[in-house]
Amino acid sequence: MKLLLTIAWRNILRHKGKSLVIGAILFTGAFLMTLGNGVVSGMARGIEKNVINGFMGDIVVISAKQKSDNVLLNMMGTSIEPVTDYKLIKPALAASPLVERWLPAGKNMAMLLDENSDAPGFAYLLGVDFAEYRKMFPGNFEVIEGSYPAPGERALLIPSFARDEFYNYYNIWYLPEGGRLVKANLKKEALERLDTLVLSSSVVMMGMSGGMNTTSDIRFPVRGIVRYGALNQIFGHFCLVDIESYRECLGYFTAADMSAQVTKEEKALLSLEGGGLDSLFGGDELEAAAPAAPRRLTERSRAADPADGVYNAVFIKLKPGVPYKKAVKELNAALKAAGADARAVTWNKAAGPMGSMTLIIRSALFIFVLLLFSVAVIIIVNTLTMAAMERASEIGMMRAVGAQKPFIGGMFLGETAILSAVFGGAGILAGVLAVELIPLLKISTTNDMLQLLYGGDIFRPMLDLYGVALAVFQLGVVTVLAALYPMKVAAGITPLEAIARD
Repeated sequence: MKLLLTIAWRNILRHKGKSLVIGAILFTGAFLMTLGNGVVSGMARGIEKNVINGFMGDIVVISAKQKSDNVLLNMMGTSIEPVTDYKLIKPALAASPLVERWLPAGKNMAMLLDENSDAPGFAYLLGVDFAEYRKMFPGNFEVIEGSYPAPGERALLIPSFARDEFYNYYNIWYLPEGGRLVKANLKKEALERLDTLVLSSSVVMMGMSGGMNTTSDIRFPVRGIVRYGALNQIFGHFCLVDIESYRECLGYFTAADMSAQVTKEEKALLSLEGGGLDSLFGGDELEAAAPAAPRRLTERSRAADPADGVYNAVFIKLKPGVPYKKAVKELNAALKAAGADARAVTWNKAAGPMGSMTLIIRSALFIFVLLLFSVAVIIIVNTLTMAAMERASEIGMMRAVGAQKPFIGGMFLGETAILSAVFGGAGILAGVLAVELIPLLKISTTNDMLQLLYGGDIFRPMLDLYGVALAVFQLGVVTVLAALYPMKVAAGITPLEAIARD
């Protein structure tokens, strides 16, 4: 082995030009592979921070009747099926050793109404217990105007992105109750029309669901304006509202009613008897009927347990290191045993296109590394093969004095290994250094798709021991593949062929 490495090192020094070409290729390849691994690791960490830890958890429990797993940004605002048996789901989650924390939530679309416009706008509503939401997703957004709702308070939080969209549609700029206009947060178009800017501190919404009631439009008080730390243009579609107000808007029974999806109109009909029911068909009453004003939220049913009402999903955070496949299998078994009409899906399925986008980005990076492998191997193979043919006389003489084919092949493998160790190792070290230095440059973006790649609003690639080991393994694969054919060519040279070439 020592003799092989000695001869290999001598050959490298004798053919410096070709050695430098191969070394430069190995350095570049190792650098880009290491940096690519850092980008992938940084993206994975960013997804965990911004999507899993910041919005929807690892696993989402939805109704078994829900046709599509995509419940985050479902197409055309399709209603999410209600989950009416949360009291059966909760004990199953509490008993699971895989679950760290969970949050039941309501999620559906609502129509945004305006007295001065015939055409409604639209918004996604996320109904939650605000105190539990902060425990589940701490620090995922900041309140830039107004304040965070107090426990048990009826309130609406509007993301800055949604407020901009509402202004584009209605020319109304929403402010928190008692708040003042902050010019720094105004859209450019709104700032240009400051003198005629229409302000409002409440939003009228009407829920859209299978149990929609066209007269249940509700006026929500705006408590605060929020901005998500990352992916604000995606998560910024969701207005946060307390769970009881959400249920009233969607026409679901609240916690003070019963755990069932029945509209308030249906409930009123069921409560009528005899003459009361007949009176609905009296002509005088119908003629005298006038459009009802939007109802304001009340403070009723505060003492009721929110778990008694309807939800649409339960967001779950798993304990560190729990595989998704195992978690989904065991949670679904537990839900079935509990008699809950629900199923568990992974976050990337529940996120729909956004979950698929992360897979696409990972695949693109993998294909990039694969192409890099292929190009590096082809160039190195070509260079080493030419070197072997040019050294036919030298190799033939070695064969003539007793060198066997394995020795000749090992000599070429040794040359490639030394070049890989020196130049490839330097490339890996340069890649590690680049990964450590890039975050210091604070390269930022507001584009949500780039934020998925960046792992947040700032480009923060990262490398752990696994990422470095992967780069070393990739370099080893390139080295072996690149040396195989030149080894075969060199070992096939005979002493007679060497004399003929001379």
